[in-house]
Amino acid sequence: MAQVSGAVDLSQLSKTPAPTGGGYVTEVTEATFDATVRKSIQYPVVLEFYSAKAPESTAMGQTLTGLANAAKGAWLLARMNVDDSPQIVQALQIRAVPMVVGVLSGQLVPLWQGSMPKEDAEKVIGELLKMAAGNGVLGRVEPQGEVSQDGDDAEQPEDPRYTTAYDLMGQGDYAGAKAAFETILAADPGDGLAKIGQAQAGMLVRVDKLDFAQAVATANQPDASIDDVMAAADAEVASGEAAAGFTRLITAISQTSGDQRETLRLRLLELFATQDPSDKVVLTARRNLATALF
Repeated sequence: MAQVSGAVDLSQLSKTPAPTGGGYVTEVTEATFDATVRKSIQYPVVLEFYSAKAPESTAMGQTLTGLANAAKGAWLLARMNVDDSPQIVQALQIRAVPMVVGVLSGQLVPLWQGSMPKEDAEKVIGELLKMAAGNGVLGRVEPQGEVSQDGDDAEQPEDPRYTTAYDLMGQGDYAGAKAAFETILAADPGDGLAKIGQAQAGMLVRVDKLDFAQAVATANQPDASIDDVMAAADAEVASGEAAAGFTRLITAISQTSGDQRETLRLRLLELFATQDPSDKVVLTARRNLATALF
């Protein structure tokens, strides 16, 4: 897997299960920090460092919470109160809050410090998601546990089967990750998370050695083959441009017939499976596919 530019490795911190919060937001402490960071092997994490003593933190926290929940699992918001986290403050040399960073594959990616309008924050996080896709971090966040009545967070233990599969994906062993997801599906064919993981790992196997820019350029040539078109679509979806990849395949489907059309259709279905089935991009592409076919 490609290293994330400008990242700080966080793998040496403690390893304790992370507490959960509500929606797609979790509160982090020093004891649970590393477990939260390790989640970034599966999906992007946005770390928000805040303080009740900083008035700007309240508004920024509300903005990020709204964006995280609106994203419905595309990324996890992890909020950390610096007033209770002196060791982390010292280790990361945090001098002012709010401060927001991304985490991909256990590495820290600086995003911004201070307040930021919602629209700008959304754009910055969008760039983080593209970076995540380019580095094979394609998992979805499960809704975090609700806070119990006594104030304690309800913990959801990690399923070791998924941990193994996503660890393999994070290590760049996409074939191994695909096999691990297939093992899960053999025991439970209806496991939606495993279906997405299997499809994502399969796509990453195909694009692992692919030059994305060259693949797209080749597919844009008038004499491009259907293999060229499928490779470019894989590259686009893997780099976070799912809509472009879907459109490319649907256009090719509308211009072909017979075995070629069926091959393209099956690849499109494989790529649909890498995404949340309720995502608007997927729903739109499915409608467009139906139009192209009928």
